[in-house]
Amino acid sequence: MAVTSTSTTSSFHSNPKSFFLYSLISPPKLLHRQFHGSVGRRRHPTSTGVLSVRAYMENPNSLSGFANKVIGSLPVVGLIARILSDEGGVGSDIIDFAEFRRRVGKKCTIMDSKAFYDFQERRGKPGEPLFVLLCCWLAAVGAGLLKSEEILEGVARLRISDDIEFEEETFLAMMNEAREKREKLKVAVPKIPMEVRVEKALDAIYVCSFGRDPIEEDDEKLLVIMLSSVFPTVGQSEIQRIVKEKAVRIAEGKDIAIVPEPQPLSKEAILAQMKDLQFLRENSET
Repeated sequence: MAVTSTSTTSSFHSNPKSFFLYSLISPPKLLHRQFHGSVGRRRHPTSTGVLSVRAYMENPNSLSGFANKVIGSLPVVGLIARILSDEGGVGSDIIDFAEFRRRVGKKCTIMDSKAFYDFQERRGKPGEPLFVLLCCWLAAVGAGLLKSEEILEGVARLRISDDIEFEEETFLAMMNEAREKREKLKVAVPKIPMEVRVEKALDAIYVCSFGRDPIEEDDEKLLVIMLSSVFPTVGQSEIQRIVKEKAVRIAEGKDIAIVPEPQPLSKEAILAQMKDLQFLRENSET
């Protein structure tokens, strides 16, 4: 794990917030894709990128929410607003994962950042910050567009495949497709309360990071801190209640059924990973 290496650990302890932010914006495993493209993968259309975590927290009935819808519907003005707005949330754009984790990293305190890495030390590879944040992103942005079983199947697959880019692309395509279908049918995306989004995020984190293991007391504390950093409007006391009830249900064997059985990787995922391996081999030989 990155946090256990000497150089990484020293960097983290010297400035944990900066290290956490850098690792979320530029995860080492994906650096070659940032410089060399997507290694032959099909790219799906994403949002314009100037969007924040607060976008999914905004009350759509508020004055600012109404103004954002109006601004987002105007081509030129909407474009300028997307470029200049630091908080984002303009129109009906879907926040992509890269921007989501960047905004979370910017708003995290040192203690928040430390909780993410302490959680990785406890849970290993499936508990790394990017995995946890992907689970939160799916619940925060995908709730109402993605079915719960689709989210859980995806994060269960991630636990095995370790291919976060493939899952991000797959989910983003599913969200865009679901939104387009609703627009054609003139059906609004259902309003999902933030507390329910926290529960969905916790379910996803459990499937991805715990498998079928119990949630111990130390895990509960870290989960509360991490979820509170992503969903600040819910309140820590409410998140503590959600996490505690989840841990009790797991201990009683009531929530084990939500964990999907491991499924073999799709042919597309296998081919994509083979292309990545070939790319790495070719560049290591040069």
